[in-house]
Amino acid sequence: MAPLTIPAAAGAKHDLLALGALVTRLDPGIIPFPEASEYTLHVSGGEYNIAANLSTCFGQRTAIASAIVDYPIGKKIEYAVRKAGVTPYYQRFTHDGVRGPNMAIVWSDRGQGVRAPVVFYNRSNEAAGRLKAGSFDWNAIFGKDPNGDSGIRWFHSGGIFSALSPSTPDLVIEAMEAAKKAGAVVSFDLNYRAKLWAVAAAEQGLSAAQASEGAAKTLRKIVSHVDVLVGNEEDLQKGLGLKGQDVESKGKLDPSSFFGMMESVTKDFPNIKAVATTLREVHSTNRHSWSAILWLDGKSYQAPTAELDVYDRVGGGDGFAAGLFYGLLSGKSPEESLRLGWAHGALLTTTPGDTSMVSLDQVEAFAAGGSARIQR
Repeated sequence: MAPLTIPAAAGAKHDLLALGALVTRLDPGIIPFPEASEYTLHVSGGEYNIAANLSTCFGQRTAIASAIVDYPIGKKIEYAVRKAGVTPYYQRFTHDGVRGPNMAIVWSDRGQGVRAPVVFYNRSNEAAGRLKAGSFDWNAIFGKDPNGDSGIRWFHSGGIFSALSPSTPDLVIEAMEAAKKAGAVVSFDLNYRAKLWAVAAAEQGLSAAQASEGAAKTLRKIVSHVDVLVGNEEDLQKGLGLKGQDVESKGKLDPSSFFGMMESVTKDFPNIKAVATTLREVHSTNRHSWSAILWLDGKSYQAPTAELDVYDRVGGGDGFAAGLFYGLLSGKSPEESLRLGWAHGALLTTTPGDTSMVSLDQVEAFAAGGSARIQR
């Protein structure tokens, strides 16, 4: 197996480009939805969050390829993308004034103490689900510019976007093949969400069992193009159909079941060079034990365990992935890269919203063993 090789930064147009859906998250804070009368709107998206975090916290040159609808909510999202310093490549859609197409809404309260967060969706007639192979000119986006500079160093997408419609997986594979041709690293977050795959399958008249089988078949096809995979052992088992230990029989912070699956991963997917995930033990909504693990080029690494006082847990996993990718893009060691991801994901849970509000100095300090003592 060839080692993971990171393209040089010099001259590249984008350090990372993400392909995925842009969404709004409506957050009533700790107020349960039936009682809430006010909501904070966060611009989010599992794939977009990586690009935004790498831009705002880590100073990387990032981009997002997505769908946008020309109506006020679309404008709100465009403003947020611009503020985050992320270069947009949009396939534009016109709203009919009544039914869409729409920018998806994720409803997510914060929970409190023994009351867990509540998350549900409105992805009806979502514009991103209309994206398909041919929606973007990847040769223009990834190709060399007139100065001879390469377009991209790292490409990222994920399982949530892939589950939106029958056409989105083909687009993901098309983009991955173009990114590979351009010499980029390709990563994918499995983010297996059974309800999304089930809804998409039901629209085609398929059963829940057929939905599960179809999801694994689709994700396996996608992952055959991937260098760096993000996902825990449950994602690997349910999303890719790999055999593994009973995840419920192990402690949430025990990495053995994850590392024990790497032989199965490499046997089925010899192209995979790295697999990473967070480890989280939830004691209450606001108190988590937090760690992370990385398997890279045949070696295993584990971050320390931190006790987190959580303000908003949404986006912590994307925060981890962004920090890990930054470390690898920057030529840092596997241990350093893992700790940067672990630290950034932890810090992201201390602020509202799905994307980073912390500085690189704060991430580096926590990764090096810093504390919450006041900074003067």
